[in-house]
Amino acid sequence: MFQALLPARCLPRLLPRPPAPPPRRGLWGPGPAGGGGLPLGRRVAVVGAVGAAAGAAWLYLREEKARRQRARRREELRALALGQGDFRLLDQAGRWRRKADFRGQWVLLYFGFTHCPDICPEELGKLSRAVALLEREPGLPPVQPLFITVDPERDDAAALGRYLQDFHPRLLGLTGSPEEVRAAGSAYRVYASAGPKDEDGDYIVDHTVLIYLLGPDGLFLDYYGRSKTDAQIAQSVRRHMETYEPLLD
Repeated sequence: MFQALLPARCLPRLLPRPPAPPPRRGLWGPGPAGGGGLPLGRRVAVVGAVGAAAGAAWLYLREEKARRQRARRREELRALALGQGDFRLLDQAGRWRRKADFRGQWVLLYFGFTHCPDICPEELGKLSRAVALLEREPGLPPVQPLFITVDPERDDAAALGRYLQDFHPRLLGLTGSPEEVRAAGSAYRVYASAGPKDEDGDYIVDHTVLIYLLGPDGLFLDYYGRSKTDAQIAQSVRRHMETYEPLLD
């Protein structure tokens, strides 16, 4: 009866309201109206599992990329195959040495000459320090430091003996006839050219300035220019030791 006396615009306010919809539940927790969801521990576990899967996928892709790069590098070196053949040269003690004597050893090799004013001493000092760094690490195979002259006319065995005293105690120097020295260098594509003589008969030899890394098979594996430090060379040699595979079957 009272409803009939009220204006029509007031009638909806007196009608019963429909029930509210139930709260939505999601994977990560209640919706905006409240409600349950996954417990915190399970949410943390899900996030951890997703993160671990993503991390494992990233590591796999990184390792696969590194593996492909190593395989490509190995094929390039196989195609070059620098250092094939043999040589027969005299060391600073007057003993004949063949390249075959160093098979099975890691070798850091430098071509230079004893009258070099600055570059050769710097590079041989760096080579010696790199070998010393590697010697401090237990479990690594020894590295043989090796120096081959590109100036056999002045660098006989006695001259090598005097010159190499200032460097690593195991550094071997090798010399021979011009033809023998030239053949040894050509196996590694070493450039060497003597300049004009001055009034005292002295001259400079322009030559390749690189330190070569040879694997146990005697073949070229890597090289290091003047910008590389002794620590960087030692790190590279260590990495080659860990991943080494013979280039030629």
